[in-house]
Formats: sequence, C-alpha cells, structure tokens
Amino acid sequence: MRTVGVIGAGITGLTAAFRLSRMGVPVSVYEASGRAGGVIQSAGEDGFLAEFGPNTLLEISPKINEVIRDAGLSPRMMYSDDYAENRYLVRYGRPIAMPSSFGGFLKTDLFSAKTKLSLFKEPFKRRWDNAHEENLAEFVLRRLTREFLDYAIDPLVAGVYAGDPFRLSVKHGFKKLYELEQKYGSLIKGQILGARERKRRAEVSKQEAKKISFDEGLQVLPEGLATALGDKMRFGMKLERIERVDGRWRLTFSGDEGETDIEHDALLLAIPAYRIAELELAGCERTCFSEFGDIIYPPVASVVIGLRRDEVKHPLDGFGMLIPKVENFSILGTLFSSSLFPDRAPKGCVTLTSYVGGMRNPELALRPAAELVEKTMHDLRILLGASGRPVFQNVVLYEKAIPQYVVGYGKYKEMMDSIENQCPGLFFAGHYRDGIALSDSLISGYDIAERIGEFTGGASGAKSQSAVNTENKHE
Repeated sequence: MRTVGVIGAGITGLTAAFRLSRMGVPVSVYEASGRAGGVIQSAGEDGFLAEFGPNTLLEISPKINEVIRDAGLSPRMMYSDDYAENRYLVRYGRPIAMPSSFGGFLKTDLFSAKTKLSLFKEPFKRRWDNAHEENLAEFVLRRLTREFLDYAIDPLVAGVYAGDPFRLSVKHGFKKLYELEQKYGSLIKGQILGARERKRRAEVSKQEAKKISFDEGLQVLPEGLATALGDKMRFGMKLERIERVDGRWRLTFSGDEGETDIEHDALLLAIPAYRIAELELAGCERTCFSEFGDIIYPPVASVVIGLRRDEVKHPLDGFGMLIPKVENFSILGTLFSSSLFPDRAPKGCVTLTSYVGGMRNPELALRPAAELVEKTMHDLRILLGASGRPVFQNVVLYEKAIPQYVVGYGKYKEMMDSIENQCPGLFFAGHYRDGIALSDSLISGYDIAERIGEFTGGASGAKSQSAVNTENKHE
C-alpha cells in the first residue's frame, strides 16, 4: 500500500496521522522539535497549571469527540464549569458581563440605544454585492454601528486572531459570517435559519459549543495521539527539501546525524506557512512555496499569573474578559483559567492567563518577560481589583503566533489548490488554510486524512464513527 509522510506534529498533523493509521494506511510523522503538540503547551508547577497556547477545545463537531474517544482519552476529558459561562467586556474602564440573550442585550449598559436599534434595522440592509473584498470593519460599519465595531467586534477579533478588524477579510477570516449574509441577506435571519442547518449536520456554533480540556491540560490530547501512533512518530527531523521523483516524494531531512532521505507516495504539510515557504521544492514545474512567506504571523506573548484568591476583588465568575482597543490597556484580554477547569490553581489561589501583542501592539509582545508581567499586573489591578504580588508567573512568547486572514488571503488558498492539482499526492492542512481555532485545526486534520486515504486507496479500510452512526439510524 502507498505510504504517507506527515510533516509536523501539531494537532492537525497528529489527527491526520491518527486517522490514517486507523484506516490501515502506513504513515510516519516527522517533527523538527523534540515534542508533540506544536503551540499546545501545558505546564504544572506548585499546584498551578498553565496553558501557554490554546486554553480550550470547542466541541463543534462529532469528529472531535470521535478522535478523543478513539485515542482512549475520554476518561481524561472534562467540560468547563457552568460557573464560567459569563463573558466580560471592558467598557468605562471596568469589565461588564456581556448579555447572553436578546432581552439582555436590550437592557445592557454596554451599548447605546442607537446600536441596539441597529439590530432591528439589520435584516433590512442590502446584502453585499462583492464589488470588492470587504474587511471586517467595513462589513460591521455597513450593517451595524461604529460603537458595535469598537466594543464588540474589535475585542472579539483581538481575543481570537490577535488581529485588526480593518485588515482581516470577512470572506476568508469570518467565512460563516460572510456566508450568512450572502445566503440569507441578514446576519440575524442567518443565525436563526443557520441554526437549523447546523442541527441537521450535528454541528454546533462556536458561540454555543461546550469547552473541553483534560485533567492535566490540553497537552494531554497531542501526547495521547502521539502515544497511540507509537513508532510512527519521529522527532528531531527538520524537513529541508522536497523532490518529486518517479511519482513519489523524496524528503530530505536535517538532524543530529546529518541529512537523511526518505520517500513516500503522499505528503501532508501540516507546519506553519512560514516554514513551508523555507522549503526547497524540485520536480514540480512552475511550483514553489516562497509566497507563503508573505502570510502575516504577528507575535503574541502569553502571560500566566497566579495570585492569592483574597487579593482579587472580582468574582471571576466567567470565561474571561475581552478588552477593546479604545480602552487603552496593554493586554488584549484575560482568561479566568482556574474558573474554567478544576486543579488549575492550588487552594486559595487563582490562575489568570493574559495575552499581549498581536496586530494591535506587536512590539509590546517582544518586551522582556519581567516588563510584560509588570504591565499585565498594572491592568489586572485596575480591571479585576488585583493586589499583592504574583505567587506564580510564566511568560511564553510566540514570535509568529496566528496567521492573519487579511483581505486578499484568497490567493494563498488558491495557490494551495493549484499546487495540489499540479502535484498529485501533495496536501496542505492546518490553521493557515482551514481556520485558526484549535477545533478548526483538528477537523482540518480529520478531513485531510479522508482525502489522503482516498488517494492511497486506504479510505475504505475504516469508516468514521459519525458515518457508522448515520447508517445505524437508517437501519
């Protein structure tokens, strides 16, 4: 049977390899570093558990539960505490609970009467005619108000993308939002009618999805997948060159023992776009990866701080808080990590995870760790009534954190499609193609495994559990 090489042991590559392995397809995973998980990192110290990358996995599809179950990780999975469902938005220099219902939206102090009225007018606005590709800010200003952009969309974009709504593409960065307007002519009508379609597909919107983690943090998931893959995992293997030779892919790796050549029939590139841009490609006419190096990845620093519970006035009864740019704080937002899941802080303490930098202030993320802790504590004192000194702290910098789906991003997706068509057996998947959320990356790995399985002739070897369940319902 044809063999598959997966480059990158982040969640996309691991999920794809795990699915292929269950199909009976011979697969090997090559990772340049010495660990699995990519940006997913969980670390415990003195009773604190810090997440340095993603903090939660959203249960938006049955595929996610299937992977967790098949990897034997269901007993270690946990859902976020119901107590932590509140989301706070900073306005007037203080966090205010975001409304969870339409009635709550009408009563909240977060928005003016003009913005509230704009929601009633929204269904009667014309859909976009695609005269040009809109950025998110243009989209919101056309359908709602500047206040809604500044105090709802901007902080949301900072929390999800660490991005700038004036640069992000609606069509590519917020595809479902774009499609709601194109299909239904209105966001509000689309939310109502789209919910019915998601229900038929057994999918859940990200706003309503349950939040998942594991007993020892999110790193349990990639470690569990890597353990299940066993000797199919190969660490310390940095890919340098790809060559198409007689219908196969010759891969040249560098490592401690020099260069190594390995051949596979199919190849999945599940590494960041800027790493793909560094690869040398031979044997495919008029094809190169260099333009992927233009994809923007701003720096983001994760600042995890542990404090005594009695030194934080805020009840921390929620998921966390998002901070609009116009409020002029250093941090983009803060997750109330120890409120989300148990055992994230020792008794009498709390864990708070804040993020700094992104497109809003990229230079700040590159400042020394001690300065970032100081600036974060300054903001937490004002916003959460934090006092005293941290009893735990950890700062991790991602110099290239999250790909920005800016206006014009479609050209990169078209390039990937074109290269896959020109170079049979070469595949792309990951957050630079299929969405930046952790759940998007996992589903990306799942779906690309199905495509690769068809290419290798191994897809018929194993049906997904969701497909089996569907068949059972009709029997």
